[in-house]
Amino acid sequence: AANNLLKIENGAVVDIGGGTTGISILKDGKVIQVVDEPTGGTHFSLVISGAYGMPFKEADKFKRDNKNHKEILPILRPVVEKVSSIINNQIKNYDVNEISLVGGTCCLTGIEEIIQKQTKIYTHKPKNPMFVTPLGIALSCTQDIIE
Repeated sequence: AANNLLKIENGAVVDIGGGTTGISILKDGKVIQVVDEPTGGTHFSLVISGAYGMPFKEADKFKRDNKNHKEILPILRPVVEKVSSIINNQIKNYDVNEISLVGGTCCLTGIEEIIQKQTKIYTHKPKNPMFVTPLGIALSCTQDIIE
């Protein structure tokens, strides 16, 4: 659904959501592989909770406040590197020349730089990555109604 907006020809859309990381590999604009891995924003919140000794709900809220991103990025780096490793394992047999990050967890400032460094593949995220998949779904539904 995200590619309805992103229009990637050859690459990967990585949707880091709350509980999972979904990876869609695209060739010639078509999805050729989809994988869902059990690592996501919940893991980020758990790491913050442990590091700061705060309840999970408070850690989750703390993570979402972009004023805290510079402080928490070093703490979250190992989790982001794990996500990068997951991405590398899933895309290694495909011709991926770009990675687009979507999903709420990708709002973390600096996540794209870590993933790009780990994967050695150009990595970017749209301005509001948490809205890409829902907008892509809506666009797909609208196209189905019109056509």
